[in-house]
Amino acid sequence: MKILGIDPGTQVAGYGVIEKIGSRIITIEYGSIKAGKNQTFSQRLHTIHGKIMDVILKHQPDEMAIEEVFYSKNVKSAIRIGEGRGIVFLCAASAHIPITEYAATVIKKAVVGNGSAQKEQVQEMVKIILDLPEIPEPRDASDALAIAICHSHNL
Repeated sequence: MKILGIDPGTQVAGYGVIEKIGSRIITIEYGSIKAGKNQTFSQRLHTIHGKIMDVILKHQPDEMAIEEVFYSKNVKSAIRIGEGRGIVFLCAASAHIPITEYAATVIKKAVVGNGSAQKEQVQEMVKIILDLPEIPEPRDASDALAIAICHSHNL
């Protein structure tokens, strides 16, 4: 079972592809999609769409997982992230891949065992769970892998 985890964003979106074989989880690929600073908002969304579709075509994931929108006081930022999430949902629908959403607290609990864990704890546990030599960089990629790991626990 291949899972593509996405940490949505409109400036930078993280992605992580893992494969679950029995109780083992293997890292396939991870990275980030960075839109150009001089691109318009619609061009950034187009860039993110194209690169996510490239990852889907390359790895043929069976399922996708994404973090739910979280906002504190900055509603405008939440709306922008929501627009980026819409692109991810479009990619999943275009490729006929089921997609599941997880709250940040659920992801942290699945990876660290504590829903209020710090980002650094999540990164360290992603490294340990996936038996990686170092913490995946950038942070968006590490977050995307955490999302994929969370989803793998629910299969």
